[in-house]
Amino acid sequence: MLAEDNLVNQKVMLRFLERWNVEMKVVDNGFEAVEAIKENNYDVVLMDLQMPKMDGYEASENIRKLDDPYKRKTPIIALTAAALKEVREKVYASGMNDFVTKPFNPADLEQKLFQFIEK
Repeated sequence: MLAEDNLVNQKVMLRFLERWNVEMKVVDNGFEAVEAIKENNYDVVLMDLQMPKMDGYEASENIRKLDDPYKRKTPIIALTAAALKEVREKVYASGMNDFVTKPFNPADLEQKLFQFIEK
């Protein structure tokens, strides 16, 4: 699943994912991400950090509190424009597994994505 509020970023991300034969549901904010994961199982979540209604940090914290152990352990990769130490620490503290900085390096994203999908 891709949780990203920016339409241009959604389209760019989907273009790469299609090349890698990855099916991806897209939601526009963290609230929709939490609701979607309650309804379906996903191999990985790509989570933007700055979104309306609920940001990526809060969405990740809510996902980690779900009753279903499979859903609770779904890998979450943060998508962030800031690679600052404080942001990285907050990413991990909120329960995310890894992060990719935007604009992303396609090879870096592909490597991290398949690292979690193939587990």
